[in-house]
Amino acid sequence: MTKFERFDETNAPEAALPLIEKSKAAFGRLPGLHAVMAGAPALLDGYQVLHRLFAEETSFDADEKTVVWQAINVAHECHYCVPAHTGIAKAMKVGDDVIDALRDETPLPTPKLEALRTFTLAMLESRGNPTDEQLDAFYAAGYGDQQVLEIILGLAQKVMSNYTNHIAKTPVDAPFEKFAWTPVSKR
Repeated sequence: MTKFERFDETNAPEAALPLIEKSKAAFGRLPGLHAVMAGAPALLDGYQVLHRLFAEETSFDADEKTVVWQAINVAHECHYCVPAHTGIAKAMKVGDDVIDALRDETPLPTPKLEALRTFTLAMLESRGNPTDEQLDAFYAAGYGDQQVLEIILGLAQKVMSNYTNHIAKTPVDAPFEKFAWTPVSKR
């Protein structure tokens, strides 16, 4: 079995060095996911760009961003991203009712947020081929074409992180260990 190396400024490929510095500036430390991704600088660069775009330039508010991210993390059973995004959601002032419902796969506090989770999962499970009925339900909840496309952006970002964490078995970062998570199906 291959053990994926974790990189930092002392051992990373040259092209990863500015990306590592960017991660450290953004997070105050080098997240374990980024330390693994640095082994393929293009992956880390792409991930950073997609993260910034989804976090800063989509139409979603903090609750909605959390729903998209965590719905995907939970569906992919990402041992690293669910705790990390729990901490991120708390920093974004997302309520525990939203956070817990996502982690526990229970109903969200509003029909609109539930429609967002349902459609995000429909996109994930159908590989981008939702039914007309699924699209209509999403639009009826108050979303539009822009949000459909922004979910695709979120999916692309989360595939990069979730798959990297699965293959590398990235340890959960110390600040997020208190948010450790086990999938409902494995409890």
